[in-house]
Parts: sequence; C-alpha cells; structure tokens
Amino acid sequence: MKGLILGAGNGTRLHPFTRVTPKVLLPVANKPIVHYCIEKLAQLGIDEIGIVIQPVHKSMFMKQVGEGSRWGVRIRYVYQHHPQGIADAVKRAADFIRNEAFLLLLGDNMIEDSLERLRDSILHERRDAALLLGEVSNPQDYGIAQIEGDRIVGLEEKPSTPKTNLAVLGAYAFGPRAFDAVNEIAPSARGEYEITDALNWLLRENASISYRVTTMEHSDVGRPDRWLSANRWVLRQSAGENGTYERLTSSGCVVHGPVIVDDEAEIENCVIGPYVSIGPYVRLRDCVVTDSIVLAGVGVMNKIIRHAIVSPRHSLYINRMEASR
Repeated sequence: MKGLILGAGNGTRLHPFTRVTPKVLLPVANKPIVHYCIEKLAQLGIDEIGIVIQPVHKSMFMKQVGEGSRWGVRIRYVYQHHPQGIADAVKRAADFIRNEAFLLLLGDNMIEDSLERLRDSILHERRDAALLLGEVSNPQDYGIAQIEGDRIVGLEEKPSTPKTNLAVLGAYAFGPRAFDAVNEIAPSARGEYEITDALNWLLRENASISYRVTTMEHSDVGRPDRWLSANRWVLRQSAGENGTYERLTSSGCVVHGPVIVDDEAEIENCVIGPYVSIGPYVRLRDCVVTDSIVLAGVGVMNKIIRHAIVSPRHSLYINRMEASR
C-alpha cells in the first residue's frame, strides 16, 4: 500500500498567511501540518508516499519536508498545476500509485485516531474504498455521508441542506477501482472533480465501501478558528515541560501550560499560555499571550495577544490585540 497526501490547494480562507506559504506547511504546535500526515502513514508501515503540490512550491517542500529520510520513508512529489479538486489530484498521481492500494490524506486535516482500520479494510477485507467519518457542527462545509447500518448509501459535497452531520474527515483508503471512478466523473458545478462524485460512482457500480466513525479529535485546518482549535488539542496531548517552562521562568515569565516555545525564541517578562505556540526567532517582551499562534520572526513589545495568529507581516485576530498597561 502506498500513501498519498494532497497539498496543492490555494488555502484562500487562510489568506494572507497562505499567499506565500502552502496551507499544509503552516505549523500546528510548531510543526508543519503535513508532518503529522507523514507520521500517520509511517506508523502504518507505509514507506512510499506521494505528496501532490503546485510546482512553484517545490523548493519550500524540499526545505521543510525533503525526501522523507527523517521518517524512514521515500517521498515523491506529484504536480497539480491548477487545483481542480481531490479526484483530479488522484488522477495526477496515477503514475505514482500504479494501480496499487493507497491511503489518501488531505494534507490540511489533523486526525488523532489511528487509520489502521482503513488500511485493513482494503488489504485484508478487500473493500474497494474505506472512509473515516466524524460528527461535525457545520456539515455544510464538508462532504457528508449517508449511512444505513454498516453501509454508505450516498455522499454529498458541501450540501446546503445536509441529511446528516457525519462528515468525511479527509482520510480515505482505496483499491485500484478508484482510478476507474476518477476518470469517469465530470466536473461539478464548482468546476472541480469531487471525490464524493467518484465515491458515488463506485456505489452505483456496486463497489464495497466501508467506514469508521471516530469520536477522537479532528480538525480541518481550513480557517483561522480551526487552526487555533487544532493547535489547542495537539498542545493538550503533546506539550510537556521538557525544559521550556524552566527557561521561560528564568527570563521573568509566568507560564500557564500547555505551551510550546522554539529554542530560538527570546521571551522576556511575559505571561504565556495556556494554548500558545511560539515559533523560531520570535522576540516578545512585556506581553500577555493566550490561545494564540505566534509564527517565526515576530517581534512585539507591550501587547496583549488573545485568540490570535501573528506573523511578522500579517496578524489575524479572532479577538483584537490590545495595548498592555
């Protein structure tokens, strides 16, 4: 089985941060989102991974991801010049997949649950496809599944009146028939080749599609509020003191964990946390920072930063940044 990660989207809902940086390279808890996807696949023993990207971003991916040696995998980059949907991205990867089974991850999705059941549905149960589903509060923003018993009976892409709140969470496993499906469908009204249309085509062809419903954490990092949400739950699970808190307190800081602070950041006389990620080369002095992501290179003095994403050139505040006393 091979792995395929999609990373060619434009990420317009995260502008201005994605005007230069691809969405899947944005950090959650100081680690690019795509790294979590690679780790998920490597944990399943998948050591051949394709990443679909726009050619213009190749150098950034090589710098932040490389060829996969740090995870013990081999990474091949697949080009999608113009993002035209998930099914189109799968088509672009045909030469890489070569009619093998594959596990497909949307590179901007964070998933806590193991994907072992999806893998086994294809390799051991010989299903044609398997999907990870989860309940969401805003089903209009997702591909939504209709189920009857242990069967999926239909899927809709971003329906205006959803029949359920069970969303497809950006993790799929496929057998070779996936390529029959993506080559048969036409563009949707949005002008994209939808993976939900490909799955519905498989259903019409009496393909066997299984599903798993997760109750564990998941985030589609497609909007600022979801980016912050993903940062919170990853910090809750992974951030330990590991010397960071001691270093901050020795610089006159008060720390309310969980937080993660890059070793190259300089923080003085600040109140940090909870739920704060601070990247490299950040300089903060006399600030209060809570529930925020501070990206590399930011320099700030005498500010209160709450529910914010801050970069050297751009800041997006769910609540506004305030001058401190």
